[in-house]
Amino acid sequence: MISDVTLRAFLADLWGLAGATVEVHNGGLNSATWFVASGGERWVAKTVVPASRRSFAAGLTIAAALDNAGIPAGAPLATRHGDHVVDVDGIPLALLTWVPGEELSGSDPGHQQLIGTTLAGVHRTLLDVSVPDTERFHWVDPQGEHLSIRPWVRAAVAAAVAAYDELNPRTLSWGLLHTDPAPEAFRMASPQGVCGLIDWSTAMLGPLLYDLASAVMYAGGPDHADALIEAYLEQGVVPRAEVERAMWVMLRFRWAVQADYFAHRIATHDLTGIISAADNERGLAEAYAWLNRLNERAAAP
Repeated sequence: MISDVTLRAFLADLWGLAGATVEVHNGGLNSATWFVASGGERWVAKTVVPASRRSFAAGLTIAAALDNAGIPAGAPLATRHGDHVVDVDGIPLALLTWVPGEELSGSDPGHQQLIGTTLAGVHRTLLDVSVPDTERFHWVDPQGEHLSIRPWVRAAVAAAVAAYDELNPRTLSWGLLHTDPAPEAFRMASPQGVCGLIDWSTAMLGPLLYDLASAVMYAGGPDHADALIEAYLEQGVVPRAEVERAMWVMLRFRWAVQADYFAHRIATHDLTGIISAADNERGLAEAYAWLNRLNERAAAP
């Protein structure tokens, strides 16, 4: 973790923000963040965990492209040397543009519509964007050692990966992904009437349906996300037939990602962004409950 003293020194030396106020935020499970203010302006200083400067820089390239297209995304502010990411004792650090606005809610139908429309707009905009160091979907390894953390995890994850493979992923619509479009990543600035999407920490090329399934997951599943799904489909980025064919399978895969993620955090005693190990256990338990439901649905005639 970068200390406040070290952060202030880097802000002064590299970004010319001597005397800036710094407030710890740390609202994410995979990052450390600080609110930075100086001269009436605001920014967000951010590091990512695990530390990968190349991946982080690629994600910020996407954020910059979206900002240039008129979609607020938290573009990085270059240092006096022209760098967007700097190294602080092996930890990549960036200073991001502040994106004002209200966090959206996955349960509010109006917010769901805005999430669906914004996500589709982001996907459409990024279809013409090329980013160096893009990773390719997906990263889940059913043989990973951490999946032995509980008796059920490996089998559930392997089954979800197999179901995804059976979709023939090459037949899906691919593009650059956000990978975790939770409601709080969307920012609605009411005076401007523009919704932004922040937290671009990596560049991943994969099925656009993965992002849509992620948004649906946070909204409580397809049965509770009609407004979100319809708003997304109305933009015509992904065919309706593709969503009808593959949504439930991709949602199952998305919950397997959750199981894989929290199993790894438990196995490595990773408490980044949380208060206690119980938070990781709750995340794994929720994945277990959902995967059971989705496995039963898949097995039904």
